[in-house]
Amino acid sequence: MKLTEGYVILKDVRFHAFHGVMPQETKVGADFIVNLRIGYPLEQAMESDEVGDTLNYAEVYDLVKQEMKQPSKLLEHVAGRIVQTIGQHFPSVTSIDLTLMKQNPPMGADIEGAGVEIHLINDKSV
Repeated sequence: MKLTEGYVILKDVRFHAFHGVMPQETKVGADFIVNLRIGYPLEQAMESDEVGDTLNYAEVYDLVKQEMKQPSKLLEHVAGRIVQTIGQHFPSVTSIDLTLMKQNPPMGADIEGAGVEIHLINDKSV
């Protein structure tokens, strides 16, 4: 068989952060959930069983954590910083799918969350 695509996934990663437009959001903060699906050439790791041959998800988590610590007004801005940082640190990434949700946003609605979802392809790897 031939591998056509491979992904490293971080699912339902939870953060408390201070993103938002409302003054309350920047003082008290809110809870966020991040989901990532990162395209990466996994063939060598499948053969070698060596962490150096794959995208280390602990390192990815640390990058996301650092970006989530930096307050922003817009989730689009946070999402953009996260994918840019991942791409800079891991140039072999072929694609990134990211969902960033704010739980219980202050909008007067009975809603579990609101957020953004972005899909990127590394045009240098295509």
